Amino acid sequence: MIGFAVRRLVGLVPTLLVLVTLSFFIIRLAPGSPFDQEQVLSPAIRANLDAAFGLDQPLVTQYGRYLAGLARGDLGPSFRYKDFRVTELIAGGLPLSLTIGFAAAILAFLVGVPLGAWAAWRANTWTDRALMSVAMLGVVLPGFVVGPVLALLFGIYWPIFRIAGYEPWNPSFLVLPVVTLALPVAAYAARLMRTSMHEVLQSNFVRTARAKGLPTRVVLLRHALRPALMPVVSYLGPAVAFVLTGSLVVESVFGLPGSGRFLVQGAIDRDYTLVMGMILVYGVFTLVCNLIADMLYAWLDPRVRLS
Repeated sequence: MIGFAVRRLVGLVPTLLVLVTLSFFIIRLAPGSPFDQEQVLSPAIRANLDAAFGLDQPLVTQYGRYLAGLARGDLGPSFRYKDFRVTELIAGGLPLSLTIGFAAAILAFLVGVPLGAWAAWRANTWTDRALMSVAMLGVVLPGFVVGPVLALLFGIYWPIFRIAGYEPWNPSFLVLPVVTLALPVAAYAARLMRTSMHEVLQSNFVRTARAKGLPTRVVLLRHALRPALMPVVSYLGPAVAFVLTGSLVVESVFGLPGSGRFLVQGAIDRDYTLVMGMILVYGVFTLVCNLIADMLYAWLDPRVRLS
């Protein structure tokens, strides 16, 4: 297992390099400049600003300087937020975004996996059809629809949770954003688990366990659960990537001071370094989550380690 993890960690380095390279050059293909604004700048002021931030250098030189700074852990200065480094801006909002994202992912799998297994056990009954219908609805409804509906129901009609502003260490502000993010992931995980568990329950070894007279709980937990979880574990990486990027919408809906606003505003303002920093941070977390998912998959299926 350790050798498997080391090989995957080494494989993350070229992936991150490709991500940084593509992001760096694609962002600079966008028309305009970080210093475009309503007031037209004189050529002298524009030249001074470009020189101050190194934008007067060739793209290859800028790329080399960015990689050198990245090797030191420096994401560069923000073009729009004066006197702030990109690292400082991201560090200010990232803990909240990660809290919402990972809480949503945990909630989604804790809810979706048992419901999917239950639907598979009760296949072709009204329970199965009802659960899968609700799951389909959860998959197709976007966060910018679910969020306002939940805020209207549980923040205004029944004021159970807070829906405006944010107070640290007050979970009342985070319940609705977490549920909004978790709903589509839980719905998809439930459908995935239902399909996988249904196939496993038709397997010969499960039929043998049933023929021996084993209790339902033993058949499900000891014999069917582990192989049925493998497709769900494969979905772990994309699910975490979804909740991390989906937090951009949720933070806007509920007015939370997370780091997602920096990616949106940075793209609007053409703040190259800020957008690059956000892409890199989200990319690292996505790759790490994919690594964890692969390690869990290798634990569930030892044949993966041999390959």
